[in-house]
Amino acid sequence: MARLGSIRKDMVILEKSEFANLRAENEKMKIELDQIKQQLMNETSKIQADSKLDINLERSRVTDIFTDQERKLMEATTEFHKKDSSTNSVISEISNKIDTEIASIKTVMESNKLDTIRYLAASVFTCLAIALGFYRFWKQM
Repeated sequence: MARLGSIRKDMVILEKSEFANLRAENEKMKIELDQIKQQLMNETSKIQADSKLDINLERSRVTDIFTDQERKLMEATTEFHKKDSSTNSVISEISNKIDTEIASIKTVMESNKLDTIRYLAASVFTCLAIALGFYRFWKQM
């Protein structure tokens, strides 16, 4: 019996020491798990910060490109308006020249028309005078 009690005592001591070892091992694993969790959180924070930085840099780059394109568009619009206004002024100038030439041509046509009517009237009277001269000459003969 004493032997059995001794074995039982040894078993209890062994069980307690094994339980203490398990508990110590469990604590070590918890600490390691917390360290791994902390490292994972640090890495996650780093990746998030890098991602935010990349997104902000990309946003800035896109904003710069947009501003540059907008500036180029404004320059092109300004140049277009300048060329449009110069084209309109040239068209107005040419239109005024054409109107002046048309008025000049109308004046010349009216002058030529009056001269033609004058020459036609003179030709008719001349022909009439010649015809009357022949008629008179014929009658006297």
